[in-house]
Amino acid sequence: MKRTCKYALIFLALLLLATEVQACTGLVIDAGSGKPLAGALVTRGKDVLTTGADGRYAFPGTCATVAARAIGYRRASVMPPDGESAPTMRLAAIRPKALYLSFWGIGHQGLRDAALELIERTELNALVIDVKGDRGGIPYPTTVAMADAVGARHTTTIADMGKLLAQLREKHIYLIARIVVFKDDPFANAHPEWAVRTAGGALFHDREELAWIDPSRQEAWNYSLDLAVEAARLGFDEIQFDYVRFPDTPGLVFSVANTEANRIAAISGFLAAARQRLLPYNVFVAADIFGYVFWNTNDTQIGQKLEVLINRLDYLSPMLYPSGFKFGIPGYPNPVANPYEIVHLTLKHGLERTGIAPLRLRPWIQGFRDYAFDHRAFDGPEIRQQIDAAEKLGTNGWMLWNPRNTYSADGLGKK
Repeated sequence: MKRTCKYALIFLALLLLATEVQACTGLVIDAGSGKPLAGALVTRGKDVLTTGADGRYAFPGTCATVAARAIGYRRASVMPPDGESAPTMRLAAIRPKALYLSFWGIGHQGLRDAALELIERTELNALVIDVKGDRGGIPYPTTVAMADAVGARHTTTIADMGKLLAQLREKHIYLIARIVVFKDDPFANAHPEWAVRTAGGALFHDREELAWIDPSRQEAWNYSLDLAVEAARLGFDEIQFDYVRFPDTPGLVFSVANTEANRIAAISGFLAAARQRLLPYNVFVAADIFGYVFWNTNDTQIGQKLEVLINRLDYLSPMLYPSGFKFGIPGYPNPVANPYEIVHLTLKHGLERTGIAPLRLRPWIQGFRDYAFDHRAFDGPEIRQQIDAAEKLGTNGWMLWNPRNTYSADGLGKK
């Protein structure tokens, strides 16, 4: 009996030695220095790992396609030969410096060509493109059925978004998909049961006469999340959610009590769901944040609390337009006269509050005429001051907003 057990153990040991345990292993490094990248996110389908201090990762089983991304870098992916480990992935550092092209701007040949020409000859290297714009429109033929159902596809400005993105990637342009979430007039009118209401029970409309979806209605989240997944599949590097907040109008009625805790739970819940849905697609997740959120310790009455947002996003994009700081900031009551201080001090205050790395921040800066104070133009000098303020702190680039999509080289550095 003892001899039988002994032979059985020997046989089992030999069997284990003879069985090759497959593993998908690899290394992620900084393309410039060749040093290993710790903390890079590596995906294989729905499997996700983080690289160790040596830049290495290991999935059980075979490799298939493996992709990696890290804060402050471009994405990369590899498809190793069958049965082999993944080659080393080299991530190139980038600090996106972007122009915004709206629902109409991306489809307008003149505006798009002018933006691309500026990218060719200046420091610009990125575009923010509307996938779902301020009025809820989607500029290309989408596979998300809800878009047609709610009337979001009334106008096509881009016949083939995938083809356009491929052309832009050939120019090494970093591509950001802007998705306006809860400010969605077509969706809210098609589904009034999910819309924000006034105290009297009527459908709420904002200052632009646009209806909003109640952020507390989780049933309504999937529409924007489906569009985000489609944008990732189309080839965008980053998904940027805008109007991911409650309306800033008092006295409105939502599906839950209008408390700070409920507002924060709704916004953070949506962003957590977005992060989970987008995880397999190797894209970065960002959101546009009110500038005063960096100063206020509460949720600014809109569900955006800085300390919560940093745990839901790769990049935070505060909107630091001086014209938007109607109360100024400490020491600077006239923000349009002090664009450098508005940007620099707001970012600095946010960094001190949270302790996050400056590379987690990429601010929006003002490239349009002031509308709130003395209506001064924001031209080259004002734009350069805002850029210098962000870059002095080491942010992950910046994004220039002009709603008309008309830009010049004034204030921009040369290529």
